[in-house]
Amino acid sequence: MWYNDADKPLRHYFSGLTEQTFMADLGVADPPLIDYLSTLLSRFVHIDTIYRLRSGAGQRLVEVADMLMEAEAVPPQGRTSREMHRHIGDFTLFWTGVYPDILKNLRTSICKDQFLNYCEQGKRSYWIASTFEDEPFQEESPVLRRLSERFELCAYGLTKVREEWARKPH
Repeated sequence: MWYNDADKPLRHYFSGLTEQTFMADLGVADPPLIDYLSTLLSRFVHIDTIYRLRSGAGQRLVEVADMLMEAEAVPPQGRTSREMHRHIGDFTLFWTGVYPDILKNLRTSICKDQFLNYCEQGKRSYWIASTFEDEPFQEESPVLRRLSERFELCAYGLTKVREEWARKPH
């Protein structure tokens, strides 16, 4: 599993919040999708996971534009391409949904990402990752396809999850 025992309470917390928000508040009854989103929140607690993609020279990639250039440079049929596009989808969904205020600030700074539409790039990247349908991706592929199709709804739901955790005392 991608997380350690210390992460379990946080994973359960995000699972409960995400399930409540998506199922009860938004009427989205899609357990695999909800599980993916709660897992995404748990994984992205760690800054190293958010910025895990590296350039060919080993530099941390912090802009989606650079991630896309690296993803286009790898052979399209390999696992690396799928993982890069899946991560770009996760990255754009995380920032669009959980921290949309950061994206507003990004639009005023000088960087390559100011010219990108995170929703469009996230949808495209999830769709590309979803085309890898053979083992071991058979179960996750349909979830990635739904993330592509329902990106805006998922981002909105993650915004609501963040609002809920901000309301709760820690």
